[in-house]
Parts: sequence; C-alpha cells; structure tokens
Amino acid sequence: MDRELIENNNIENKLNNENLLEEKNVSEESQNSFLQSNLGKVINTGIDVGLRAILPNAVENTVIDIKNTLLNHGLKEGINTAISGAIDLGKSAIGIVTGKFENLSQVQNAIKKGGIIDSVSSVIDNVLKSSTKNGLIKSNTSKLIKKGKNVILDTVSSNIEESFFSQLKSIEKLGKYSQNWNQYFEKQDLAGMEREYKKIKTQMKEIIPLQTTLTQVKQIENIQELVKNKGNFNITEEELQLAEKLA
Repeated sequence: MDRELIENNNIENKLNNENLLEEKNVSEESQNSFLQSNLGKVINTGIDVGLRAILPNAVENTVIDIKNTLLNHGLKEGINTAISGAIDLGKSAIGIVTGKFENLSQVQNAIKKGGIIDSVSSVIDNVLKSSTKNGLIKSNTSKLIKKGKNVILDTVSSNIEESFFSQLKSIEKLGKYSQNWNQYFEKQDLAGMEREYKKIKTQMKEIIPLQTTLTQVKQIENIQELVKNKGNFNITEEELQLAEKLA
C-alpha cells in the first residue's frame, strides 16, 4: 500500500511539474506574441505617419502603395524580427532567465536595451534598397524617404512611449478594480465582486500579460469561484490559502 501511495505521489508530482512548465510556456508565449502584435501595430502606425510627413505632396493612394510595397517586401518580417530580437536581448541584458516579465518596467528595459529603434532603422534601409533595386519604388522617392528617415523613427519612438503610457494607465485601473474587489469580498458582497471582476477581465484584454498581474487576477478568480461554488462566505483559512496558491 505504501509503495502504491509513493507511486501515486510521484505521478501527481510529475503532472504538477508538467502543468507548471506548460503554464510557464503559455505565459512566455502570450507575453511575446502580445508584445510583437502590440509593438508591431505601434511601429506600423509610426511609419505610416512618417511617410505622410516625408511625402506631403504625394496623393494618398501613392503613399499607400509605397507603404504596401515596403510591407510586402520585407518591412513586416523585419519589424517582427527586430521586436523578437529586442525582447530576447533585453531579457538577457537585465537578467531575466524565466522568459516571463514580472512588471512593465522590465518590458520597457527589454525594448530599450534591445535597440529596437536602431533595428527598425536598418530594416527601413534594407527594404528601401531592395525595393529600389527591383524597380518597385522610384529612386528619387527612395532617396527622399531615406533622407527623412529620422522623421519616421521619431514618430515610431513617440508612439512606443505613448503605448507604454497607456499601459501604465490600464495597470492603474486594474489595481483600482482589484482593490474594489477585495473591499466587496470583505463585505461578503458577491454582486459587487462580480461587477469588479467583469471590469478586471475587460481590462486584462488591453494590457501586456505580466506574470504578477496574471497571478493576481487568477487569485481573484479562484476565490470568487470558491465563494460561488460553496454558496456562502464560510471559507476556511486553508481553503483561502489553497485558492491563492493555485494562482
């Protein structure tokens, strides 16, 4: 019987370890994919605005055609590669070995230390050179864009800063909703808890999935489900600790 119990414990421990590894990979993947899609849009918009500033006399359709040509001939892939490289290099530079960002400051450091603006600058140069060589963009247009490239880079940099400012505001809102949820929990007000939880879930769709934030929200979710399943607030200290530990 003891031997069977040991074997069962070993199996359970193995499954727990596999689940933890899977959760880590999902968290890492979700963070990186969010960053790539989010920053990709920010950079894309910056380049769009920059091109319009550099080519003020060009008609709208011409600017759109130039933008599409750049995107379809390496700009999009180059931006994604630049973002991935910035994330990986940034994590290495600030000593994050788990692959998971704990807070927004770490994300900002990763992007900053990754030299993402310099990478985008090189991508633009390479794509312009290739597109001009293949006759996809006129030589004088290519020279004009390259000459005004700093306008694009300034816009991209400004957009990234604005994006992070927006993230900070969203995280502040999330903290407020979490605090409200805790107050309703202390008052044993399930309806109030559910209202705040809906706000939390909505806000989570807008922010970078940071590990500390994911843990905090998971704890709230576990406790709320515990209350709903029991049908009351008669929760033992052990149950509360377990709900928090499983987050």
